[in-house]
Amino acid sequence: MRDFFMKTKRIYFSKWNDDDLDLATQLWGDKEVTNFICATGMFTKQDIIHRLETEINNDKLFRIQYWPIFELSTQELIGCCGIRPYNSETHSYEIGFHLCKKYLGMGYASEAAKAVIDYSFTVLKADKLYAGHHPQNDASRKLLTKLGFRNIGKNFYEPTGLYHPSYELVNNEL
Repeated sequence: MRDFFMKTKRIYFSKWNDDDLDLATQLWGDKEVTNFICATGMFTKQDIIHRLETEINNDKLFRIQYWPIFELSTQELIGCCGIRPYNSETHSYEIGFHLCKKYLGMGYASEAAKAVIDYSFTVLKADKLYAGHHPQNDASRKLLTKLGFRNIGKNFYEPTGLYHPSYELVNNEL
């Protein structure tokens, strides 16, 4: 089992590292995963390398990532779920999740997102979390709403070239 820093009932969260190109390719090399996160619908090998480097650098600079998540019972990669800096706002982050097709519709995105929200608000003392999704990704819209995110309009998302619905979740414990 890989080292992990957080777990839920069915999931454990690890950190991307330089040896994870195969795992990154397993996730972001799948058109079913990247369909809604880039304009072409498919990451190139260089896109995957760049995405992995970005996650590793976010950990080095900010101690956050879209962390790789694994199923506790099988130790298989489920996908990733985590946060990244949000614009220049301090104590605010953007949450995101990308799941392998095999794990869609099984509650893993919700379970992972709830853990990341709790971590963001209790450990990192975040003021707000932001989220967005491709306009055609109805499953993400439903999940964000279920998690308590409030729609705040649309923002242009350069990787897809589209305006994505945007949401925020405020830490009411502060």
